[in-house]
Amino acid sequence: MAELATLARPYAEALFEVAAKGDVHAASQQVDALAAVAADDQLRQFADSPKVTSQEVFDLMTSVAGIPLSLTLQNLLRTVIDNGRLTVLPEIAAQFHALANAGAGVSDATVSSAFPIEASQLPGVVSALERRFGRRLNVTVAVEPALIGGIRVVVGDEVMDTSVKARLEQMRAALTA
Repeated sequence: MAELATLARPYAEALFEVAAKGDVHAASQQVDALAAVAADDQLRQFADSPKVTSQEVFDLMTSVAGIPLSLTLQNLLRTVIDNGRLTVLPEIAAQFHALANAGAGVSDATVSSAFPIEASQLPGVVSALERRFGRRLNVTVAVEPALIGGIRVVVGDEVMDTSVKARLEQMRAALTA
């Protein structure tokens, strides 16, 4: 994992540096599309074949991505393919998003709830979490019935767990200590 992160960092930083001068959102969508394509096992087998040229891999990826790529992303894709780093594309996308979020003062947050959160309640939950964490959040909601009740919020390396499951585990640990 650390090796992929090390390989991806220069690509992600270069992409962010160029995208910051233009449309970061468009670059984000394009790099996500390329990362999704690069994550496919069959595509990687095709790309690893010695009979396949870099141009063929490039053409296949751009056609499968389904969205037009900017010149910047085309150049990134060609460089990644030429350097044999196709497997690093998902990590490049992840690091690019982290840089874009940091530049915008936003963090990604995953809210796990035992029950679905109603659309009308979500803005209030997001507002409370933004006050708690002191920054704007891009929230992704996941339903996790094992929590029994309450929510668990993960923002970067910070975790706020107010679930019934966590409280029961704390009581169990206190009783067995």
